[in-house]
Amino acid sequence: MTKAAELAKMGEVLTNSQIGGRRNLFYNPKMAVAQRATSVTGKTSGGYFTCDRWNVNLNTLGTWSISQATDVPSSEGFSNSMKFDCTTADASPASGDAFWVEQRFEGQDLQQLKKGTSSAEVTTLSFWVKSNKTGTYIVNILDNNASLRQISKAYTIDSANTWEQKVISIEGDTSNVLPNDNSLEFVISWFLGAGSSYQSGSLQTTWGAYDATKRAVGQVNLADSTDNEWYITGVQWEVSSQATPFEHRSFGEELALCQRYFYKTQSDSTYDFFSNGVAVSSTLAYNGIALPCKMRSAPTLTTSGNLRNYRNGGSAITTIAINHTSAYFCVLECTSSGGGLTAGDGNLFGANNDADAAVMLSAEL
Repeated sequence: MTKAAELAKMGEVLTNSQIGGRRNLFYNPKMAVAQRATSVTGKTSGGYFTCDRWNVNLNTLGTWSISQATDVPSSEGFSNSMKFDCTTADASPASGDAFWVEQRFEGQDLQQLKKGTSSAEVTTLSFWVKSNKTGTYIVNILDNNASLRQISKAYTIDSANTWEQKVISIEGDTSNVLPNDNSLEFVISWFLGAGSSYQSGSLQTTWGAYDATKRAVGQVNLADSTDNEWYITGVQWEVSSQATPFEHRSFGEELALCQRYFYKTQSDSTYDFFSNGVAVSSTLAYNGIALPCKMRSAPTLTTSGNLRNYRNGGSAITTIAINHTSAYFCVLECTSSGGGLTAGDGNLFGANNDADAAVMLSAEL
């Protein structure tokens, strides 16, 4: 490329305001945050398992171990990747079988795409990937608005067991404006396997109406052998006609961004405290959880391990539920069948001889 061409290209990037920070639209793109777990095994269906904001869609296509790995491209400054390891193979997928990993986006975070207007922006998706299984893989971009639209792009893993960077240009879509709200409006998915229901058409390589049969045409089946594994890290999606250097953000920034969608408070010791509250009877206390940031919406609750109300001894919690919740604050209704509380007294809430006890609040898309 001539010097003039280089300057022209740089001018284009500067014009699109992409040379500074906050270019990357992805959350947790280098897999640094894993609040739920660093590894899981035996997965045959989908969900959020390890690295925050990365949802697994798995419909009866093999059995998988999924982990936050330390295998990374040596020259890029990453510490983690997300690894998928096939532990039970499925060499003959049924028509509806599918396996992909995705990230979901709020409409209000993507207004800069100018989608649905004559000024719709070209974007560039870049990422690092590694697998022992070479061949064609598919990335699907889905507009999840009322009038579903999609586009799919193929990339090739050329060399087995070698980190490769892939760069994909995505043209702007002049149809279907994205609502400016906190609802699920956009999904980017990396397919790892798919049955005929996702491959019987022709690959949708330009924006068009949603058709499941056109989503993953040509996709290899990563589930066809227990020798297969697939890694991804360094994902960047930006409003630009070219890929720019990866935007490294601090761990604290990434954690805060992820906590908008999922917050886990966990004990550091066997009798750690999570919050305080007030007893309303000998067996019931209300305990408040101050959220670290405004969550996307009022969260739902799950817990793990053994929990306890503490006041004059207190006792183990037998049932726990949300009494009141908003995107800012959550009040838990904690029942201890063993009693030990006094109505009107203050209460402490925490782990009951369990260093793995945790309270988890989710506002995922």
